[in-house]
Amino acid sequence: MPMRIAIIGTGYVGLTSGTCLSELGNSVVCADIDESKIATLNRGEMPIYEPGLKELVQRNIKDGRLSFTVDLKKAITFADVIFVCVGTPPKADGDAELSYVENTARMVAEHIDRYKLVVEKSTVPVQTGRKVEETIRRFCRKGIEFDVASNPEFLREGTAIKDFMEPDRIVVGAESERAREIFRKLYAPLKAPILFTDINSAEIIKHASNSFLAAKISFINAVANICEKTGGNVEQVAEGMGFDKRIGRAFLNAGIGYGGSCFPKDVDAFVKIAEKNGYDFKLLREVQEVNKRQKAAFVKKVKDAVWNLKDKKIAVLGLAFKPNTDDMREAPSIYIISELQKEGAKIKAYDPEAMEKAKALFRNIEYCKDAYEAANDAEALLILTEWSEFMEIDFAKIGKLMKTPLVIDGRNIYGPSEMEKSGIRYISMGR
Repeated sequence: MPMRIAIIGTGYVGLTSGTCLSELGNSVVCADIDESKIATLNRGEMPIYEPGLKELVQRNIKDGRLSFTVDLKKAITFADVIFVCVGTPPKADGDAELSYVENTARMVAEHIDRYKLVVEKSTVPVQTGRKVEETIRRFCRKGIEFDVASNPEFLREGTAIKDFMEPDRIVVGAESERAREIFRKLYAPLKAPILFTDINSAEIIKHASNSFLAAKISFINAVANICEKTGGNVEQVAEGMGFDKRIGRAFLNAGIGYGGSCFPKDVDAFVKIAEKNGYDFKLLREVQEVNKRQKAAFVKKVKDAVWNLKDKKIAVLGLAFKPNTDDMREAPSIYIISELQKEGAKIKAYDPEAMEKAKALFRNIEYCKDAYEAANDAEALLILTEWSEFMEIDFAKIGKLMKTPLVIDGRNIYGPSEMEKSGIRYISMGR
């Protein structure tokens, strides 16, 4: 039987989750205080780029299962299940800003008139669920029943719809059988394993998972540095490691480090959570440091390869933190381009989706229509995001367009031998 669901917050997680839940047949209202965003969504237009999301939103609006509103009270009173998907941005000290979560909890408390299941979907520090429960209990009418649960998301930008509809597992922190049964019915169409835990454990699972994946990335980048110093090939090392089922090949891709809205924020927050509870998470501190040093090491490669950067044109392919998204949050390109501009380099850039958002971050950059325009008259071409279209580039043509045929690949998407055949001087990471 379809459920009535409210999504509070239409950011990346809220919009994707709400749309997918409506695709499963539920009646979903997504609420946000941002009037311009809601107006955009009601027109069937997207505030973010995510493959397949626009079509899914438009179909479910047309079929009457999905709607958007700025009236949070209306959404709360309508729903049986309320997903809290508001932002939890990092503070200067790395701790999570939870005021949006608290404000949402208070609003829920003011407007619930019958039993509701309130679900944390935002990534929050452990014990936040307890605070949400206390807040609702303090401000709601006496006698109103409710449950609070944690249902962390594991959506990857660029593959979010597939990740929601075909999950490895569904984690639910819920401590009443009534709440667990609602989740069983809600997620039954996905036919995925559901792990029920207490709320605290579910909150930790999210931070621990992202921090572990970040650690894998920093580990292989550290190994890449050893390979460069000893003549090894990090891709062969990663392949040899990956055959071990205990390790796995995923996230063992050397490059310029991780970015985006999740890994940097979640690692910072987990370090801060540990610190507040009396544990110095030195392992994760080093994960952070390796990630920072990797971007600096790439800049050094550029400086070493291009003598005297002042007034030289440098082509940059890829601005988003990863392919299949326009997300610029914590993208390695931000640090790398900034450092090159400090040396006087003139940047020509191309990204299939992220250039509009990049314009709010960079100054004095020439944005190009494609890779070939970016490469024209450049002293070096830098690969910062592994978009699939970059793998189809005609490097014979690129070599003729560039002032100096030099490619510095921060994502190791090309083979050294194929670049050599094209007459391109090629520098990569850990090979």
